[in-house]
Amino acid sequence: MKTILYIIQKEFKQIFRNKAMLPIIFVMPIIQLLILANAATFDVKNIKFGYVDYDHTTTSRALIEKFNASTYFNVLTNYPTEKFANNAILKGEVDVLITIPSYFERDLQVEKNNNIGVTINAIDGAAAGLENVYVTQIIQSFNKKLKIELMQPSDMQVQSINITTIPSFWYNKTLNYKTFMVPGILVLLVTMITLFLSGMNIVREKEIGTLEQINVTPIKKSQFIIGKLFPFWVIGLGLLTVGLIIAKLVFNVPMIGSLGLMYFYTSIYILVVLGIGLFISNFTDTQQQAMFIAWFFMVIFILMSGLFTPIESMPIWAQYITDFNPIKYFVEVMRMVMLKGSGFVDIIPQLLKTLLYAFIMNGLAVWSYKKTT
Repeated sequence: MKTILYIIQKEFKQIFRNKAMLPIIFVMPIIQLLILANAATFDVKNIKFGYVDYDHTTTSRALIEKFNASTYFNVLTNYPTEKFANNAILKGEVDVLITIPSYFERDLQVEKNNNIGVTINAIDGAAAGLENVYVTQIIQSFNKKLKIELMQPSDMQVQSINITTIPSFWYNKTLNYKTFMVPGILVLLVTMITLFLSGMNIVREKEIGTLEQINVTPIKKSQFIIGKLFPFWVIGLGLLTVGLIIAKLVFNVPMIGSLGLMYFYTSIYILVVLGIGLFISNFTDTQQQAMFIAWFFMVIFILMSGLFTPIESMPIWAQYITDFNPIKYFVEVMRMVMLKGSGFVDIIPQLLKTLLYAFIMNGLAVWSYKKTT
């Protein structure tokens, strides 16, 4: 026990003595959380809007004004012809183009019907889908208002039937995308920092030659591994604490569930990450090699964790692969506990899989670590 405490004390001193390491551990995660939580959003705003108005009537101007009043659209200019407008879309100057035909107002008054052209830049399919929804909602609202204005006295006798929907938004009433993203980004930062630090720490001992000296000492392999990895386990929990404080104070993310449950699951999850880091370090000789291999797996784990894209939208074969992704379970648990207030019973499936993952990875890491006595 004294040997383990000595190694732990030595590791903490080494970490805090390295001035280049301290900003990576404590400053960079804070900056990354503040930046990524604001940048990583699927909300579509400031849509570049252009229009071609061949009618030039009060009705056509009223329609354009509806788009101008929207917080989603940034009305740029009125193009004289469709040719100029299409060139603007080609150059990326316009995202959405509305074409109002000639005699638009007259045909509405006489025939009660008319068409307008909507062109959307769909290079980004997801954004184009949202833009189409926004355009449709504005046009439907304008159409409803126009229908009342053009209604004849004889039409007043016929009362139209309207169905009103009153949505109820659970867990994220304001539909704030940061509420959804911040817990996931916090998972990402805790994982990356603990994985990279744990993996590179042991490799660094190889580079400077101290690992060979440790290997010939009477220190047991388990004592060495526990003493080496325990400081990063503590750092991971510290990063979680800092991230939760920022999430509450800066982004006002609700924390409905138990903080103790979050720390309990995180403490087990970090064992998984440390096991992966140790396993990688056993097969690498330099910090660069450890960094590249860790980053290779991190990219796959992040993209298939459900952090940015729903797992349900992936192909079936990809969904099966995500069952072997530990980040997926951490993201699910953080969102369940923080936003839904889930309890211990609710996270048992993720907890059992994470425990199994921790046992397997740390077992492989200890088995693959070669110590000469």
